[in-house]
Amino acid sequence: MTVGQAMVDTGAMSALPVLYSFRRCPYAMRARLAVLSSGSAVELREIVLRDKAPEFLAASPSATVPCLVTGQGDVIDESLDIMLWALRQHDPESWLAPEAASMEDMLALIGRIDGPFKRHLDRYKYDTRYEDADREDERAAASRYLFDLNGRLSGSHWLFGSRASLADFAILPFVRQFANTDRTWFEAQDWPSLLRWLSAFEASDRFAAIMPKVSRWQAGAEPVVFGGTSANLTKA
Repeated sequence: MTVGQAMVDTGAMSALPVLYSFRRCPYAMRARLAVLSSGSAVELREIVLRDKAPEFLAASPSATVPCLVTGQGDVIDESLDIMLWALRQHDPESWLAPEAASMEDMLALIGRIDGPFKRHLDRYKYDTRYEDADREDERAAASRYLFDLNGRLSGSHWLFGSRASLADFAILPFVRQFANTDRTWFEAQDWPSLLRWLSAFEASDRFAAIMPKVSRWQAGAEPVVFGGTSANLTKA
């Protein structure tokens, strides 16, 4: 069992792994992206963050989405760990083998986005929650990481070569979150390769496939299956 994992009672588990998710959460988005790419099928349970289902709270040590309960009863409570779980089962697009880098390189870049960039993003987007946050200063600090991404993308379509990797889809949901805080300002900045990368993602069938609206899950609801070979949402 790895960091971020726990165990739950398997007595009443779905035949499929269960993914507790929230449609707009960037962490949950990247988990769904990896599940979709891997061809895995999961039971998708949409959580309302202001009124979390007790079954979700019992499963998730952190009480945050995404949270995956495997068919063996393991609980994976970190979004990047869920991505790795899915792709280590099946990685048809070779996300774990980037064209121009190593796994360590990818994880280091993801770590910078998950760490200092996300801290500045939160203090920019939710500046009223932080007494010492200056919105423009936080935006400028976060932007330095985006200019770095733009530089990486200036010579290739993706962060680590001519094809997508884990890093791209682990990071894109957070760039989108930053962009949506002030789209007019974001699109006026001098980062053309970053804009191209994000725009292509948002216009893609892949993005549409992970963003359908799903009713709030509650015990007894008809299971909703996400992923699998059809890459569609279906009722089980």
